[in-house]
Amino acid sequence: MARILVLLLSAVLALGACAAPPPQQPTLGADGKPLPKLYRIRAGDSSRIQFRMLDSVNALREAAGQPAVQLNAQLNAAAATHSRDMSVQNRPWHFGSDGSSPIDRVRRVGYAGNLVGENISETYETELETLAAWMDQQNTRNVILSPDARNMGFSWLQEDNGKIWWTMVMGN
Repeated sequence: MARILVLLLSAVLALGACAAPPPQQPTLGADGKPLPKLYRIRAGDSSRIQFRMLDSVNALREAAGQPAVQLNAQLNAAAATHSRDMSVQNRPWHFGSDGSSPIDRVRRVGYAGNLVGENISETYETELETLAAWMDQQNTRNVILSPDARNMGFSWLQEDNGKIWWTMVMGN
């Protein structure tokens, strides 16, 4: 009898462990709306994120009848430098803490072409959500879809609190 009771109790515990957890309620902000989920970028995600952005940008460019762009290591370096610098300054803007402009930064990394434009963002959103926000604004959309662009640099810095400083640089 004790064995049967132990077996039944074990079966009930095993089945209970298989049950799906109750749905988790989203955390709500002061306005009563759900807070966004924190997007964490892991160390090994860099090339996956850069190529996902490149593929997305080229799909948008193709739909607009523009030629594809390719990733450029020098423009990636200029973008990475500016993302770090925006974090240090704690503000999203196109000028470096040393007064440098986007043109100065692409020259410093030895890029032989010309700057077409630079898009920046301070957000907790993914790279594709950021691209969608850039496409919603005329000036940043013009940089992405510029007929002159042939090269793209894309980088970011994520702070410990999850904030991401994105930078996209287009050149020709």
